[in-house]
Amino acid sequence: QVQLVESGGGLVQVGESLRLSCLVSGRFFSIGATGWYRQAPGKQRELVAHMTSDYITTYADSVKGRFTIFKDNAKKTVYLQMNSLKPEDTAVYYCNVQTTDWGTVESPGRSREHWGQGTQVTVSS
Repeated sequence: QVQLVESGGGLVQVGESLRLSCLVSGRFFSIGATGWYRQAPGKQRELVAHMTSDYITTYADSVKGRFTIFKDNAKKTVYLQMNSLKPEDTAVYYCNVQTTDWGTVESPGRSREHWGQGTQVTVSS
């Protein structure tokens, strides 16, 4: 069973940086598309950053130039580097990862989607 364990959230001041980590543990063949979402109080969950299996990245307009999504396959970890943080970045951040099960030529592995438990990021002015 695949699990995502997030870490790296916390309380920072305006302009500071944080790096969120999402460790993918369990049995799987490969990591596919990955993404980071966030949800502020009273608001809907929104996509912050996304990376395809081919490393093509997209970002919400509000974080372009400040946030970077990347992954380390050897460490099975997805990251979100957040720079120049603003109070409006305050939210619970969730990682989203697609994995592919082990399979065979005759029976390819199934693709599955997983969510992390969320980590709180608070930016104080």
